[in-house]
Amino acid sequence: MNLRLALLVAATAAALAYHPTAARGDVASLRAELHGGVAGGLGVGGASKDDAFHAGIPPATYGALVGIELLFADVFLEHHQFTNGDRLATWTQLEAGFDVDLELGVPPQIPNEPRKPGKGYLELGLYAGFGVGTGQQVDPPLDNSEVTDKGLFLEGRASVGWRLGPLFRVGLTIPISGGYFVKSGPGVAANDLNEHYQSIQAAAMITLRANLKIK
Repeated sequence: MNLRLALLVAATAAALAYHPTAARGDVASLRAELHGGVAGGLGVGGASKDDAFHAGIPPATYGALVGIELLFADVFLEHHQFTNGDRLATWTQLEAGFDVDLELGVPPQIPNEPRKPGKGYLELGLYAGFGVGTGQQVDPPLDNSEVTDKGLFLEGRASVGWRLGPLFRVGLTIPISGGYFVKSGPGVAANDLNEHYQSIQAAAMITLRANLKIK
């Protein structure tokens, strides 16, 4: 594992352990998010590191996420498009892991009244995922010939922001991941090590989230 990713994982795990009483997990909830921001990456190893997908994408990104959370376990599907106005690439990933939601700015408890949640939040999570990328706009239905990259990765994700009410929140999300990837497409053999690489990637995105709790 890349040293920077290992340090991120260790720091996030330490933060999760440091705030056990502040952590809160819903029994079950559905969530949907809209994203917009910037993204990029760097190939760090392997014969194809100079052709790493996230190192070559346009910088502006937008996309969406849908998922379900059971207690602290979290599973979600995320799709992003990357553009510079002339070129477009896409990345779709399925992730599973756990997160904790820490309330910020909790108002003082008033005796004999219901507890009010904090208006701010800090969410920290660790995930494992699988993703596929295309170097161009997808022509539905997605065909394997359109896929240029695929791989497995580990991701640390931090989000901070404000609750707009019981259902909506807006914030800043920063995912950082590292993993093992393989070039794909016509004429590319998955077992050819010359088509393999390792990379790290990150994004900074404004997020609008809707949460539907299931009691």
